[in-house]
Amino acid sequence: MVNKDYSKTIDWLFQQFPSYQAIGAAAYKPDLGNIIHLLDELSNPEKELRFIHVAGSNGKGSTSSLLASILKESGEKVGLFTSPHIQDFRERIRVNGEMISEQSVIDFCRPFQSNQLHIEPSFFEITFAMALEHFKKEACTICIIETGLGGRLDATNCITPLLSVITNISLEHTQFLGNTLEEIAFEKAGIIKPIVPVIIGETTEETKDVFTKQAELRKSSIQWAEDFISNELYHFPLLGSYQRKNFRTVQCALEILIQKGFSITHDTIQRGLDHLAENTGFYGRMQLVSKEPNLILDVSHNVDGIQKTLESIQHINQGQLHIIYGTSSDKNYEEIVDLFPNDAQLYFSTFTNLRSITIEQIEQLMDKKELNAKVFSDVKDAIKEAQLTANKEDTILVFGSFFLISDFF
Repeated sequence: MVNKDYSKTIDWLFQQFPSYQAIGAAAYKPDLGNIIHLLDELSNPEKELRFIHVAGSNGKGSTSSLLASILKESGEKVGLFTSPHIQDFRERIRVNGEMISEQSVIDFCRPFQSNQLHIEPSFFEITFAMALEHFKKEACTICIIETGLGGRLDATNCITPLLSVITNISLEHTQFLGNTLEEIAFEKAGIIKPIVPVIIGETTEETKDVFTKQAELRKSSIQWAEDFISNELYHFPLLGSYQRKNFRTVQCALEILIQKGFSITHDTIQRGLDHLAENTGFYGRMQLVSKEPNLILDVSHNVDGIQKTLESIQHINQGQLHIIYGTSSDKNYEEIVDLFPNDAQLYFSTFTNLRSITIEQIEQLMDKKELNAKVFSDVKDAIKEAQLTANKEDTILVFGSFFLISDFF
């Protein structure tokens, strides 16, 4: 049964506080003033919580969810803040896997709806404030916080964590974060806090010196997950070699948490892996939905992430690859389609979010790149067509945007 009050509240949230998820660049506010003001109004719930702060170009959602699931199985009460959501706004705010209730969202927003604020907070800022208030009320013992965009000026950077994690750096959101890997690394390194250890998941020649310098300035110990070696063996539930790299980063983080007194064992790590979906709501990352042919969903959306997804698919696919791709109109999709294998069968699809690429843009792309592809306005129709065309040994890969995956469900 639809909760009309909840639906009205969510509609108000998206209208009153524009979100990057809905409108893109216009929602970006590179300043911490609003979130600091909001948290002051809420008596600073962040001061009563413990955090792990996760940033990066790719893999931060996977890393956050893996950490949250393992810590939950280790006996912690875990708050998890991620973005964007796929189906329901409440996916962003979870405690031990359970989404914040509709009534809690309504109750939190009601004072903001009735009072005139002297500031204009973004959708992301008020959502993060809601998460912190919820985690405080639920008496969470540890909170995993994924940054929204960047790091240094991201709204989440008002917290002081026990541990900072930066997964990797690629060219993304260059209109906000910089045009080089060094500039983007500097923005991500902004989450490093004085005397708080930081883990770097992956580095390049361009980024390693940036992280080293910023950690030294803050007198923070730095560990490189690339150097981490574990003799422990686990059954790992996620497809893709890049997810193994994310797990390596997680293992490095767990070693530090054990040193800080957390009770984490081989068994609790394996249980966390086994119960990842129910503990965190994690899906849409190299998710195998059905077989014969394989139907795989993935939310990779930038050049680096898509490149890793396609590399992983090469080790899985036994026949023809069918790519169903849908993207936001502000992404560098011309560069992305150059990554697609020449022998792949292509299907392009729009999605229901306003930021979707249009049919006209797809047709222009196909003309410019001389691509032979089928075009759909609904990803479900594209999947049906691919399933009718594909043989049993083929693989159908659906990716390009969270919104595209959302339309599948």
